[in-house]
Amino acid sequence: MKPAYIYLKNGLFIQATSFGVDGTRVAEVVFNTSMSGYQEVITDPSYAGQFITFTMPEIGIVGTNPQDCEREVSHAQGIFIRHYNPKLFSNFRATQSLQDFLIEQNIMGICDVDTRGLTATLRDCGAMMAIVSTEISSQQELQAILERSKSIEEHNYIPAVSTPTQKAHAKGRFDFAQMDYSTPQTRKCVVAIDFGAKDNILNELTEVGLQTIVIPHHFDADTLIQDYQSGKIHGVFLSNGPGDPMVLTQEIAEIKKLITAKIPIFGICLGHQLLSIAHGYPTEKLKFGHHGGNHPVKNLQTGRVEITAQNHNYSVTEKLLEVADATHINLFDGTIEGVRYKNAPIFSVQYHPESSPGPCDSKELFRAFAEML
Repeated sequence: MKPAYIYLKNGLFIQATSFGVDGTRVAEVVFNTSMSGYQEVITDPSYAGQFITFTMPEIGIVGTNPQDCEREVSHAQGIFIRHYNPKLFSNFRATQSLQDFLIEQNIMGICDVDTRGLTATLRDCGAMMAIVSTEISSQQELQAILERSKSIEEHNYIPAVSTPTQKAHAKGRFDFAQMDYSTPQTRKCVVAIDFGAKDNILNELTEVGLQTIVIPHHFDADTLIQDYQSGKIHGVFLSNGPGDPMVLTQEIAEIKKLITAKIPIFGICLGHQLLSIAHGYPTEKLKFGHHGGNHPVKNLQTGRVEITAQNHNYSVTEKLLEVADATHINLFDGTIEGVRYKNAPIFSVQYHPESSPGPCDSKELFRAFAEML
């Protein structure tokens, strides 16, 4: 535990306390409103290049455990919390403290922050870049470093969070570990393109009976089209992931080929955004994004309101409705949360139906994908 210093782009300077790794880092600050599940949040690859401000004041009470990680390696730069007790964590599943976990994962942990005040600032001013240091206390020096640092929009985090090689995902109800991707299977097979997929999303795909093959972000659409036409695969899943979707020009070009081939596709979060861009409709950045486990979304087909988990800074625009029908909208701000395309068997949602952490209201979407295949 040592002093830490935070300087935000709007000029706000905060002195706090460090309980994670030491150093000096620049990242975008966002806030998350989830009341629980901080370990899943921290290990969500979509937080690459960001500092996460938790609005829940007590973080760390239940410690951490190996089962609740969404990926083995976290890509978040750090977390800001109100209070951390370094001497106490208590849960029957816990194997180590949050502090030890952050140090093991090379993440900054900053406590003694007025997170309510910081959240209000981000709500009013929008998500912004910031610098955090346990080495530099001079506001002027921190400001100078921040001013010459790149913004989050200038980074492409996908190569760092995507799987480097093709692999079968065997978790979930069915065991597909022994299946050979090159051989047609009796079960439906889906290829999940990994832009930073959370493990529980892949678990949900296998839970509904889909053989799930995970491939890197730099995929070849022509190969997938051939496999689809020969019956080796039956659909494609586009995962969540971090950063600005507009920088993924090569991936978007390949997705356009999949759309033209009319392969069944399901997209979540970044995958939802990439499908919009591939159809010719760019995304826009939200003022402070949607991050948390309590966002109400209305299903326009059933009239049912679902409480959802969300983690995204970008959104599709209403112009997309020229080629797609809106299926879900956000009841906080009216943004589009789900669409079904008119020209092909493709649908996507902006929120996270896998509920890790968060409510389980939207898991039926995975079964809908399996039924479509």
